[in-house]
Amino acid sequence: VAVLCSARHGYAVEISPFFPNRLACATSQYYGIAGCGTLLVLEQREPDILLLNSLDWNDGLFDVTWSESNEHVAVTGGGDGSLQIWDTANPRGPLRVLKGHTQEVYAVDWSQTRGENLLVSGSWDHTARVWDPESCQSVATLQGHEGVLYSTVWSPHIPACFASTSGDGMLRVWDVKAGSCQLAIPAHKAEILSCDWCKYDQSIVVTGAIDCSLCVWDVRSAGQPVAQLLGHSYAVRRVKFSPFYKTVLASCSYDFTVRFWDYSRSPALLDTVEHHSEFVCGLDFNLHIPNQVKCPTELLKSTFFFSVRC
Repeated sequence: VAVLCSARHGYAVEISPFFPNRLACATSQYYGIAGCGTLLVLEQREPDILLLNSLDWNDGLFDVTWSESNEHVAVTGGGDGSLQIWDTANPRGPLRVLKGHTQEVYAVDWSQTRGENLLVSGSWDHTARVWDPESCQSVATLQGHEGVLYSTVWSPHIPACFASTSGDGMLRVWDVKAGSCQLAIPAHKAEILSCDWCKYDQSIVVTGAIDCSLCVWDVRSAGQPVAQLLGHSYAVRRVKFSPFYKTVLASCSYDFTVRFWDYSRSPALLDTVEHHSEFVCGLDFNLHIPNQVKCPTELLKSTFFFSVRC
């Protein structure tokens, strides 16, 4: 992987919901400033990481999500404002290209609630869009943020509901059926780069920002955060709740570290992993294997696989 991918910088990683050792990594040339992007499909076969497929796009790729209904389909968000739907078993090009955003797509997510099959994307054009991947049509454009969108994440509990975070310092919760924002929280006095929903409580959301902090919010009473998690020394790039423990989450940062937290404890910090030698831009929990997390650094040659006991 190091030889094949040395010219790419990893921005996001997501483990397959179908295959426990397979993951997709969205990458860009030249730190996403210029050049093309590549979706890498990787597989862990101890002790190696194998490159199964390499899918090129003509602009940088900044996020990736797996389909919840087809084990071979993944979707990426590109610097040209489009989303690409890929058959990861077929390297000949995307199955579909979804166009609508006017600037970089920095976030994509596939809905997880039963009976629903939707994509959501967040863009630097200040909008979120909801897509039907079957018809490849945009079904809603949601406006309200006053800055670029960095994160859009579906609720794992509530149909047609997603959260978004932005450079305007706001966390917003949206109802797609109503076509409107249901809640706006001034979550940080800084750009918020990431958010995620608790997998066990439909009211709990975590945010991570360039002020180096994570804040845990109860959206039923959002006057003050449930917890503020401090420890990173540079911007928090990505946050993810554990799929196995209600109050455990992970964060990665431009300080080269990955940190694990239990916000119900004091102190909340469980562990700090310092293996990386560059910015850590993405991470994901393995849904199949308790306590396993995977994350790419911006230099993909430094991709690590590790587990932590929580």
